[in-house]
Amino acid sequence: MAGIFDLHGRRALVTGASGLLGAHFARVLAQAGAEVVLAARRVAAMAPLAAELGATALPLDVTDPDSIRDCVEAAGPVSILVNNAGIAVTRPFLEHRPEDFDAVIAVNLRGCFLMAQAVARRMVEARLQGSIINIASILGERVIGGVAGYSAAKAGLVHLTRQMAVELARHNIRVNALAPGYIASDLNREFFASEAGQAMIRRIPQRRLGRPEDLTGPLLLLASDASAHMTGSVVTVDGGHSISPL
Repeated sequence: MAGIFDLHGRRALVTGASGLLGAHFARVLAQAGAEVVLAARRVAAMAPLAAELGATALPLDVTDPDSIRDCVEAAGPVSILVNNAGIAVTRPFLEHRPEDFDAVIAVNLRGCFLMAQAVARRMVEARLQGSIINIASILGERVIGGVAGYSAAKAGLVHLTRQMAVELARHNIRVNALAPGYIASDLNREFFASEAGQAMIRRIPQRRLGRPEDLTGPLLLLASDASAHMTGSVVTVDGGHSISPL
């Protein structure tokens, strides 16, 4: 059975590779045998990971079509895309500025659209069987205060995943989404140590935050032939948070 998760002979492009999850995704794919290409705006931040994995690190701004074109051309023939680049702006809805909303949509939704389109075009030209994995969120299905732009973008990305899956299936390109719940990181550690954060954790049926390694199996599933008959799916990894009682 291990062979169906084998990624030897495949090249994977991971966007947002300078962050916690992007770096984890890159390591998982490399350990499964894929040749990995890292991409992010902060090229210097990817240098240690690139050295560790023997990977190429490319500059990428997913809001800039020229940057996307240059990155995709430099990456070469890619058969796996992990669309992971994302940002968040946290403000109450009444204080959410248009520029905040636009910035989040530009990266988290428009950027994923542009990146997937550019990579899919190359897959079609090269007649490559491909897998595109959009990193969504449980906030694409449920909501929480203060992140109007982020929630809207992730909900849009979930539906865009299904749209892409329908249109790209004829080209042997599968498109699925991975929807994590809250993952413990340096960015949220202070909040989840607070009373409000602890109360949120108690509402998760498994009573804990996710860890990057909780996403290892689901990522390998979607990247590999193990999911050969899956497209348009959203794989939720959240400890039951999105189905917790109201």
